[in-house]
Amino acid sequence: MAKLFILLGSIVMALSVAIGAFGAHGLEPRLSERMMKNYQTGVQYHMIHGIGLLIVGIVALKLTSSSMLNGAGWSFLIGIILFSGSLYAMALTGITKLGAITPIGGLAFIVGWVLLGVAAVRGL
Repeated sequence: MAKLFILLGSIVMALSVAIGAFGAHGLEPRLSERMMKNYQTGVQYHMIHGIGLLIVGIVALKLTSSSMLNGAGWSFLIGIILFSGSLYAMALTGITKLGAITPIGGLAFIVGWVLLGVAAVRGL
C-alpha cells in the first residue's frame, strides 16, 4: 500500500497544481470574490492533504502497514474528493447547497490525521 499512497499522493498533488493554476489564471475574472475564496480554500486543502497522502506512503515504507495507516490514506483521499470537490463544484456552478457536503470531507481529513498519528505511535 505504501507505493499506492505515494502514487496517489503524487497524482493528487499534480492535479492540485493544475486546478490551482486554472483558478488563478482562468477563473479569477469570472467568479465572485466569495466563490473565488471557496475555490482557493479547496485548492489549499487539496494540496495539504495530497502531502498527507505522501506522508502516509512514506510512513508505510518505514512501519509495518496497518489498517489504521491504510484508513488514514483513504480518509485523506475521500476528504479531498468531498471537501475540495464540493468547493470546486460550488464555485463553478454557483450551487451553494453543495457546501453541505464540505464538512463531511473535513471530518474525513480529521479522521485521517488521527489515524495517521495513532498508527505512527503504535508503530514506534
